[in-house]
Amino acid sequence: MSPAPVAPSRASLFVNSAALIAVCCIGLTILGLTILFSASASFRQGPYFYLNKQLIGVLLAGVVCFAASRVNLDYARRYSWWIAGITLFLLVVVLIPHIGIEVKGSRRWLGLGPVRVQVSEFAKLGLVFCLAHYLALNQTRIADLTRGYLYPLAIIGAFAGLILLEPDFGTAALVVIVGLTMLFLAGAKWRYIVPTVALVVSAFTILVVNNPNRLRRFLAFLDVEGNKQGGTYQLYQALAAYAAGGTDGAGLGQGRQQLNFLPEAHTDFIFAVIGEELGLWFTFGVVVVFAVIFVAGLIHLRRAPNLFHFLLVVGCLMLICLQAIVNLGVVTGVFPTKGMSLPFISAGLSNLLLMGLLVGIFLNTQRTWGRAVLAEDSRAMREVSV
Repeated sequence: MSPAPVAPSRASLFVNSAALIAVCCIGLTILGLTILFSASASFRQGPYFYLNKQLIGVLLAGVVCFAASRVNLDYARRYSWWIAGITLFLLVVVLIPHIGIEVKGSRRWLGLGPVRVQVSEFAKLGLVFCLAHYLALNQTRIADLTRGYLYPLAIIGAFAGLILLEPDFGTAALVVIVGLTMLFLAGAKWRYIVPTVALVVSAFTILVVNNPNRLRRFLAFLDVEGNKQGGTYQLYQALAAYAAGGTDGAGLGQGRQQLNFLPEAHTDFIFAVIGEELGLWFTFGVVVVFAVIFVAGLIHLRRAPNLFHFLLVVGCLMLICLQAIVNLGVVTGVFPTKGMSLPFISAGLSNLLLMGLLVGIFLNTQRTWGRAVLAEDSRAMREVSV
């Protein structure tokens, strides 16, 4: 009797899930380049200004993606505290006047010649890397209130607090949600998580209520039509873009929002340009692609060899999908207006580089975890044959 063939289903499913994420991200990037050219057609800098910058960003993102896909994550883990320390240091530096670059009341950027780098983008990955290392190192102490919960909570608070000082409420909230989710998946108890979430929500509410500008924007969001000349002008124009595009769209380059009716059409509100020029089906397709990335990421996680790798990929997946949810919610009027890029599509070098790093980590784990799966299947078959 000939030996039964090795069933490749587990390994194939695993390998293809990470590869599918990469394909989806490449597709979104191509869509972003296409719609960015259309959205910037009437800009005073010229129709190729933002497109050329984005192309350079895509090339650099490809380089960092390749680098992240080849690095030994277990070796890089040894420098987790250095990574966290450097990113926290840069978050402090960006707050210093005359060093951090202030735009519209927020100090979030460091200048490197003609290039501006948004430190908080890379701080998000720094937190994920550091927290994954700490929780994996202390996985037997997760039930302990001090070592298992308060210490990692302090790490999350350090990152979120410095980002909040910029101020950047949206990114700070994103950091807290990702951090608490990782903490919960590592085994933290509900009786610790629930009071923390209540405290965080209360703190954010107090900060919004005591910030006249944030409060005004939130109250304006509750009445888009009545505040269309003020706090909800962007959202009103975005909703008008969806209505004008209908199901089939006006066609590339034919939308009115490219005539500067919609501020930040090439960054935070680029999804509205997609809706107007390409129509409902294309916008629905973008949502489906992000959903595919999320589901493929969950499948990918099934073969994580240890808690560190599992939490690292969970953090990377959430940084992509939660940011997409926030952006899509804002530009469709589900959430109050908050500046946050649409991953892979919006113009912006820092976020594009971060996305390249995240995809690189997925490809890295596809390569290393895939070998582990195939080795496991081969070992099982040898045991059966014996």
